[in-house]
Amino acid sequence: MSEKIIGVPHKRIDGRLKVSGGARYAADHPMNGMLYAYGVYSTIASGKIQAIHDSEARGMPGVVSVLHHGNFLNLHRTPNAPLSFTEILSSGMVDEHRLPFEDDQIHYPGQFVALVVADTFEHARAAAYCVRVDYVTSEPVKSLTQALETHGSKKGPRGHSRGDVEAGMQAGAHRLEQTYTTPVETHNPMEMHATTAYWQSGRLIVYESSQGVLNHRNVLANVFDLTADQVEVRAPFIGSGFGSKLWPWPHSIAACAAARMTNRPVQLVVPRAQMFTTVGHRPETMQRVRLATDASGKLVSVSHESYNSTSTIDAYTEACGGMTKSLYSCPNVLVTHSNSAVNRGTPTSMRAPGAAPGLFALESAIDEMALALGMDPLAFRQLNLSTRDESSNLPWSSNHLPEAMKTAADRFGWSRRNAAVGSMREGDEIIGYGMGACNWEAYRVATEARVTLRADGRALAQCGLQDIGTGTYTIVAQTVAELTGLPVEKVEVELGSSSFPAGPVSGGSWATASAMSAIAGATREALKRMKQYAVAASGPFAGLPAESLVVQNGALSSGSKRVAFADILASQQLARAEGWYHSDPADMTKYSFRSFGVHFVEVRWDPGISRLRVARVVSAIDVGKVINPLAARNQVEGGIVMGIGMALFEAADYDARNGLPVNNNYAEYMVPVHADQPDIDVILLDYPDYKLGEFGARGIGEIGVTGLAAAVANAVYHATGKRVRNLPITLDKLMDNVPTVSA
Repeated sequence: MSEKIIGVPHKRIDGRLKVSGGARYAADHPMNGMLYAYGVYSTIASGKIQAIHDSEARGMPGVVSVLHHGNFLNLHRTPNAPLSFTEILSSGMVDEHRLPFEDDQIHYPGQFVALVVADTFEHARAAAYCVRVDYVTSEPVKSLTQALETHGSKKGPRGHSRGDVEAGMQAGAHRLEQTYTTPVETHNPMEMHATTAYWQSGRLIVYESSQGVLNHRNVLANVFDLTADQVEVRAPFIGSGFGSKLWPWPHSIAACAAARMTNRPVQLVVPRAQMFTTVGHRPETMQRVRLATDASGKLVSVSHESYNSTSTIDAYTEACGGMTKSLYSCPNVLVTHSNSAVNRGTPTSMRAPGAAPGLFALESAIDEMALALGMDPLAFRQLNLSTRDESSNLPWSSNHLPEAMKTAADRFGWSRRNAAVGSMREGDEIIGYGMGACNWEAYRVATEARVTLRADGRALAQCGLQDIGTGTYTIVAQTVAELTGLPVEKVEVELGSSSFPAGPVSGGSWATASAMSAIAGATREALKRMKQYAVAASGPFAGLPAESLVVQNGALSSGSKRVAFADILASQQLARAEGWYHSDPADMTKYSFRSFGVHFVEVRWDPGISRLRVARVVSAIDVGKVINPLAARNQVEGGIVMGIGMALFEAADYDARNGLPVNNNYAEYMVPVHADQPDIDVILLDYPDYKLGEFGARGIGEIGVTGLAAAVANAVYHATGKRVRNLPITLDKLMDNVPTVSA
């Protein structure tokens, strides 16, 4: 395999379109006669609609219709089937099962209660502000704590048990028990959720900000009682999603219904305030972690019990213990997940679902145990690393976490750490060092692709996969270029349409491994056909065995004779050589597939002016073969910044009196900005994992955010002596415990 294409940094092939404004997102498709929809959203958290007063809005300029539960289409729910490849062709997943305007019940603040459709966005918005709704209000459940006290919890999936945890706890020489909490976090990508929908000769065509066009198509087909070929969903460009765009939300269905009812194209863009309420979030979590070790510091018992908030209409589980069951070696392990209903919108997957909050709790507890034992936190982790997946009793397909820890520790300068709290200073700043392991599952899922070698000397690759901003377009082009010898610049890539060969949702960090497998198969099929054309009676290699021909630099050769693909096609008066391929999922029965890594963090705390900042991060990541180091490093860096947001800034706040959101805007929902960026050093180990696929790549999109919040919290403790177990680490949590250490 040539290293000139795979494994070498490449600029994104879609980059020029994006920086020049040529890339069209879901709301960038103007059409003749298009109408604009704007939602009316619930101003209570729980209750019932008593009356909707829309006469004033209906009489306003440009208003075509005001839709609500009293005059909406009779729609169908979709069966929420697991996404095996056979089921993905006909079934679909949603997070909020309730259809838009299904009844008069209010389950959460910001819920759609009406939709104004008008000739311009401004007219629709102005009229929506004039729709008045009378409610009968009932007392909402406003927090996870209240939910657990009010109606307890329900067990969720993905738990794990081995050995005897209680016996192990009792036998342990050292024990630790702590509870950690994380708040609601919201995705809020740069591109807000948007739908542009129109009906044409009985077919529904939708431009959607979706991480899964095929699944989205299936949902709409079920909702509107159509066949799959009567619906096409397109998402050529997506301004990130972080999980919020995995599954359809009510606004998309509402826009499609409005287009049918008005017989005109309709566009709906979710306002920023409702990006906090109607399109999912990472739920609140409360996690109880118990650890026990023997006298030498070896773990003998681990218990990780987590609870998360869900909505009153759906049961979402945040699987916080998914990494706990296997990251460290331990004979006795218990992992449980439970949820409890709150009057908020339904939660959904957010970058590294489960693992991000779960590893905050686990890696904080691991650090606390190490310090209680008087051990170096790095040495304690190294002592307890697992050499196989003890939760499944399978060997790791590839695991270089020990090397990652040593490499990153050396680069970071961990050996210079003085263990005494508050002992490291520079000027007015107290320096804290902290670390946290990161971990994420690795998959390769079923995918189909088509590759066409064309008479103009170019190649075209098509797959119903989405590029959510991670660089999938470029990786697909690299794969075709690697196998054909064509320059990357001569490979065109088309993604993000349900009319293309079936691709999976872009989530779970499986897109690269899955797409490469399918694209490679389709490329080889196209090359096989090209060879058949070349050895045909009138071909340039007539009479030679097809298998004897060598692919090289966009041509076929035999001995000293070399003929370009375009000339072979011309000899047969053909337009193309096409290949189609179905790639099966990876066999998960023989090995356990995960990506591994570690973060080392330096924080600086100036107690005189109450300033806390993350100054430096060194991360070593083991994700198999690194296909495009430029994009891969960017993904980890983005995850690190999200982790800093989780650690220090992000929390959706709700009014304790009525459950309404109080900071559902970018002015008050704090996220890291340029001034908060630390010096980031990402080390990519680059060990191919050929057990997962022929290119050896594992997912990298999510692992960067995992473990980072714990590393920050551990560094904050080292600097301040304050152990913060409830995120985010705000300044008020540090004020009452500032160590006094002589310079």
